[in-house]
Amino acid sequence: MAAQQRRRGRWPVYIAAGIAASAALMPGLGYAVGAREEAAAKSPVPVPVPTTAATAAATAVPTASASASLPAPALATAPATAPATAEPPAPPPAFGAYLDYGPRGVTRMAKLSRWLDGAELRVGHTYLPGDRWSNIEGAPRFLDTWANWRRERDDRILVLNVPMLERNEESHSYTEVRTLLRQGAAGEFDEHYRQLAQRLVDLKVPDTVLVLGWEMNGTTYTHRCGPDPEAWKTYWNRIVTTMRAVPGQKFRFDFAPSRGHDAVPWTDCYPGDDTVDIIGMDTYDQPQGMSFDEQVSEPYGLQKHVDFAKEHGKPISYPEWGLFRNGDNAAYMRRMLTWMDEHKPLYNTLTDYCPHGVWRCRQNPKAAEEYRSALSGRTEPEPTSPVPTPAPTPGSTSQPTPLPLPLQACSPLDLGTWAEYLLGGKLCVRFDWWSRIR
Repeated sequence: MAAQQRRRGRWPVYIAAGIAASAALMPGLGYAVGAREEAAAKSPVPVPVPTTAATAAATAVPTASASASLPAPALATAPATAPATAEPPAPPPAFGAYLDYGPRGVTRMAKLSRWLDGAELRVGHTYLPGDRWSNIEGAPRFLDTWANWRRERDDRILVLNVPMLERNEESHSYTEVRTLLRQGAAGEFDEHYRQLAQRLVDLKVPDTVLVLGWEMNGTTYTHRCGPDPEAWKTYWNRIVTTMRAVPGQKFRFDFAPSRGHDAVPWTDCYPGDDTVDIIGMDTYDQPQGMSFDEQVSEPYGLQKHVDFAKEHGKPISYPEWGLFRNGDNAAYMRRMLTWMDEHKPLYNTLTDYCPHGVWRCRQNPKAAEEYRSALSGRTEPEPTSPVPTPAPTPGSTSQPTPLPLPLQACSPLDLGTWAEYLLGGKLCVRFDWWSRIR
């Protein structure tokens, strides 16, 4: 049977070959496949992707033993859910530097930015003089330049260190400090802070970060906590309550001890969550010979600071930091920058004068290179608006719109399965064949 089937199969071949030869001599004849390709080239359409669920359309292949099945392309289906929107990159921590307490500090910020290849300094940092109460109230015109800088951009942060007592850097005895703290706790100095709050609101910088009574766990300043921690905490709370009572204020109060134990554990001075918005820390590369790892793990060190803030649900900050007893310490600079990138403080400001700084202190070239390498060109990512996904209309269906078939430029001839198989497709007569023989 198989041999007879093969012999009988030759007759259609001869017939198809004759038809093919005739077709080649006739003007206006062409392959339907070619005609479809020509039309498709003129009007391109996307090709649907076959899916695993597609059904196979059987196409007869002229052999005696078997027939082949070619899969029919399936129409593309709409995704069940919209693709997830990519998360924007986390912004880098806001940073700046203390460059001077007056107008020169603002001018130098632009120069430091150029040194850092255009890096954006979002934080401006200055201090109120602590010599007399009139200056702690914010003397006229003292804060004007800083307020102007802050108002130029909404994303800037103005950080202002505020002394809690006048003659703040003079040597006062333990007993004198305790007496002053108790006077403050009793409300004797409230009016000075009411005046300061009103001045900041009038300058249109009501969201200033106020580093009140900084480094209270040490011995440098009159406003230290050690002589009477309870009176100190009560006094802090009175100042915050007084300033928050001024209409229009949005102040954030930063509790910023110095790193380590110092004179007293800084946790003993913490006035409570209700009057603290940020938990900061002033940290310098000291004492001599102490590694960065030791600065992290020491009692009341960097790790304690991070953990304490987390326990109290507060952001952290580093209002003051820089080099010190260990000189031009590039390793410290690198580790501190990495630490801040990891723990994401609300802001940090390098103390940029000798011996702490890098830009204005030429005695620290190695650390300066580390700082510049890490922060050069650092800016906030530009905000992007998400593209909304159109909501389906009530009349819409989940069925995709069928793809249009390419236009056909000829009329196909029915030559039978065998001839079409040998020719690779259908033959057709072009609609314009008559124009070719006129």
